[in-house]
Amino acid sequence: MTSILQIILMVLDLAWFIILAHVIMSWLINFRVLNLQQAIVAQIWQGINRLVNPVYSRIRQFLPNTGGLDFAPLIALFAVYALRIIIQNNLYNF
Repeated sequence: MTSILQIILMVLDLAWFIILAHVIMSWLINFRVLNLQQAIVAQIWQGINRLVNPVYSRIRQFLPNTGGLDFAPLIALFAVYALRIIIQNNLYNF
């Protein structure tokens, strides 16, 4: 059982880094440091968007409209971190 929980923790770490990469990449694109006209940048951006948009769309259903601010990544990071804490604190109870 411990191995399964450690695998879940690894998946949560991967989700954490994907969300952070999405946030940082969106900033770089908006500040025109990265250009979506470059093929590799566009492919990475589309791939990350395909991974995070299903999660973000679920979160956005519950959030009020805040105009230009998107709090979905922040809430997703908070949820991943909270799940990680819960699993770590209960890891040896199983």
